[in-house]
Amino acid sequence: MSGRGKGTKGVGQGGTRRHCFILRDSIQGISKKSIRRLARRAGVIRMSGLVFDHTRAVLKVFVTNLLRDAVVYTQHANRKTISTMDVIYALKRQGRLLYGIEH
Repeated sequence: MSGRGKGTKGVGQGGTRRHCFILRDSIQGISKKSIRRLARRAGVIRMSGLVFDHTRAVLKVFVTNLLRDAVVYTQHANRKTISTMDVIYALKRQGRLLYGIEH
């Protein structure tokens, strides 16, 4: 017995190799289908192919500004986790009220 336990056979013996999912640009995670679904809810019937990239760019700016404000509220409360109310207060600060959320 080598005294290493049951698991490994020696030094440098790795386990199974896993496929690593790399998301190069996270905004590309917003699919065409989800953008189309949002547009349908807004009443849009037909869309050009160029709409999707522009929508992703606008969405990235919106979410960046929203999270920046939410992080300010989180840091002021001496927390490290963003809460739902931080996001709601950030939306209210930007002039976008969100109804239906109970705290």
